[in-house]
Amino acid sequence: MIAVPGTDVRAGVVVGVDTHKDCHLAVVVSLLGEALGNRSFPVTTAGYRDLLAWAAGFGLVLRAGVGGTGSYGAGLTRSLRTAGVQVVEVNRPNRAMRRRRGKRDAVDAEAAAGAVLTGEAVTAPKDGDGPIEAIRVLKVTKDSAVKARVQAVNQLKNLLVNAPARIREPWEGLSLARLVVRRTTPARPLPGPSGHP
Repeated sequence: MIAVPGTDVRAGVVVGVDTHKDCHLAVVVSLLGEALGNRSFPVTTAGYRDLLAWAAGFGLVLRAGVGGTGSYGAGLTRSLRTAGVQVVEVNRPNRAMRRRRGKRDAVDAEAAAGAVLTGEAVTAPKDGDGPIEAIRVLKVTKDSAVKARVQAVNQLKNLLVNAPARIREPWEGLSLARLVVRRTTPARPLPGPSGHP
């Protein structure tokens, strides 16, 4: 591994984090690439604080390589940035390396730190706030509403297809808009077999 230019290699460390839903595994690496320790932390505000305090016990935390900054690592990314740590988004190690070294969280976390040290990973994670995040939330909400509408329409049509003829026939041939309007008006008694309620 290489040292960050202009930095005292004895004082600074880099953290690599393999993120998961319930816990994150962090590895602290010296600027010379030596793994100094690894530990798991819960995905909570206290867990993020403990992770940073633990890592700082090895030296000044200069940067952190975090996987999944837009999903499982989003909360940790915000917490580290708030504490003044530069966060770099890292990709999962390639499949060939994972097969050679085995799938272990510590291996992936160390690879994340190594990618930061070598300059392989340099991408800053997207911000989780501001106008871009507001647009993302609106898009997710719209997509969800569209999906729910399609499911409701399909369910209504399927119910009519499977309904007895005396219930189905009055609704046949109606456009979706007319079907919905008619469906939301107060119910009238259905005609009986002789055509009378």
